[in-house]
Amino acid sequence: MSAREPRAWQRMLSGRRLDLLDPSALDVEISDIAHGLARVARWNGQTRGDHAFSVAQHSLMVETIFSRLFDTTPSERLVALLHDAPEYVIGDMISPFKAVVGGGYKTVERRLEAAVHLRFGLPAHPSAELKAKIKKADCLAAYFEATLLAGFSEAEARKFFGTPRGITADSLDITPQPALDVQRRFLARFAELEAERLPSGSAK
Repeated sequence: MSAREPRAWQRMLSGRRLDLLDPSALDVEISDIAHGLARVARWNGQTRGDHAFSVAQHSLMVETIFSRLFDTTPSERLVALLHDAPEYVIGDMISPFKAVVGGGYKTVERRLEAAVHLRFGLPAHPSAELKAKIKKADCLAAYFEATLLAGFSEAEARKFFGTPRGITADSLDITPQPALDVQRRFLARFAELEAERLPSGSAK
């Protein structure tokens, strides 16, 4: 008798069951994304403060930086906000561990990215140009998180994330916040971007 197939889906609080191997856009809900990302800690939780610095708060900061650095459309800003959305299912694996795990992680991540994007009427994957711009904003956010929250020296952070230009720490909301507060802020920002990019009455 063959062994039972391992379970490859996760049940969400919305009631959806998301298959990690073959994720469907129909099983993606923004409420699940916001809930999950607000409870996933950046830097494996090794940050200063009374609360974890969550992926949801990081995503809000990246979208803010992205919007300040570049002339963008609401859809592009939504892609920036959702750039780490797969982590609501697979968690925030730190870069050194990603390097150890290899390509399997990236395959699952790309499938989830496509499902999330298609759910909200976005291209399955961002163009190389858009991805590079979001990556620049992501690295700037990581620099400030590393130096202000995660104990990196400025020299160390510059080595890994580059030198910040055009953005200063005092212009960013980087104090770690409670999960429920960040969850609400993430959902509110998502709703604002959806209202900007979709005609009245067609929001998903």
